[in-house]
Amino acid sequence: MREKPSILLHSCCGPCSTAVVERLETDFNITLFFYNPNITNQEEYRSRITSQAQYLRCYNQNRSGSEEILLLEGQYDTARFHEEILGLEQEPEGGSRCAKCISLRLEETAEEAKKRGFSVFGTTLSVSSHKDHALITRIGNQLATERGLEFLTDDFKKRGGYQRSIELSKQYGLYRQNYCGCEYSKRKDNNSI
Repeated sequence: MREKPSILLHSCCGPCSTAVVERLETDFNITLFFYNPNITNQEEYRSRITSQAQYLRCYNQNRSGSEEILLLEGQYDTARFHEEILGLEQEPEGGSRCAKCISLRLEETAEEAKKRGFSVFGTTLSVSSHKDHALITRIGNQLATERGLEFLTDDFKKRGGYQRSIELSKQYGLYRQNYCGCEYSKRKDNNSI
């Protein structure tokens, strides 16, 4: 039996990670990396990291004989997010502000992967029907090339991934947010997750 490769998987939240973990667990040893300085409200951030940890506790308990899925938490530095998107605050959801935000989170994931000896990294972001898979892939591949890594380019919303994440979130009783994370995605005209 061949050994599964390890992947450092950026996670934006517990609900999005559910269907992605389910899909990847047979092919990879997964470590989730919760790095989201874009979640500028501290209470919201705590709710999301708590939900992520709750999911993994439950999920790992039900996996007899399998390698445990680990959770790493990146530095919570909202100032870094604000520096990255400076001047783009009024951009529409899905525009250049989001591209900068995705780039920031994937760059940190790639750095963490390199530092910890992972050869593959990816993200749960593509499970959302509101996220641009082509943009995520372009950013991820560029970062991977620069660091000698591989980026997992799967579009997790395909084959019912988004719907499955909703089902699993209900099954595990997870907190499910109604906006992407930054204060700008919370505006009334946005429907971002």
